[in-house]
Amino acid sequence: MSETPVDADEVRHVAELARVNLDEDEVEAFTAQFADILDYFDALDEVPEVESEPDLVNVMRTDEVRDGLSQEEALQNAPESEDGFFKGPRVS
Repeated sequence: MSETPVDADEVRHVAELARVNLDEDEVEAFTAQFADILDYFDALDEVPEVESEPDLVNVMRTDEVRDGLSQEEALQNAPESEDGFFKGPRVS
């Protein structure tokens, strides 16, 4: 288990911050689950560090220039337009 065990008060506090209502059975279940999660983080500390950095490889595709829509085509399905622009609801 983790060096600092998770108690029910901490679970209630996190639930309150998340605006989640938990009953006592759920608090007990989450207390055990949070302790397990903290143990997983402790296990990550035991993973050895890699001595060399991996080579970075660009996995992005190259940009291709293509013709876009004309203004008329772009506004064709717009519910409302005005002076060649999309018209949306007024924001006050």
